Amino acid sequence: MNMNEASKIILATHSTEKLFPMVETEGKICFIVERSATKKQIAEAIKLLYEIDAISVNTARTPVGKKAFVKFKDAETARELAADMGIL
Repeated sequence: MNMNEASKIILATHSTEKLFPMVETEGKICFIVERSATKKQIAEAIKLLYEIDAISVNTARTPVGKKAFVKFKDAETARELAADMGIL
């Protein structure tokens, strides 16, 4: 996978008030992803784009699109990434 493919998989971050506690306590960030992307592809894209390993990826299909809830090794890692992306 290259940067171009990774950016086609990870479309945007999904930020709501409900997700702020998720970042702080669970170390998770929510992304809108390509509908056909697999969990493995999402984890690879996160690694390539943000240079951080994803511990787990859970997905859900919604009217907004396909969401990926990505868990990182600790809340601090998620908090730093969220701050860098402008979510927090």
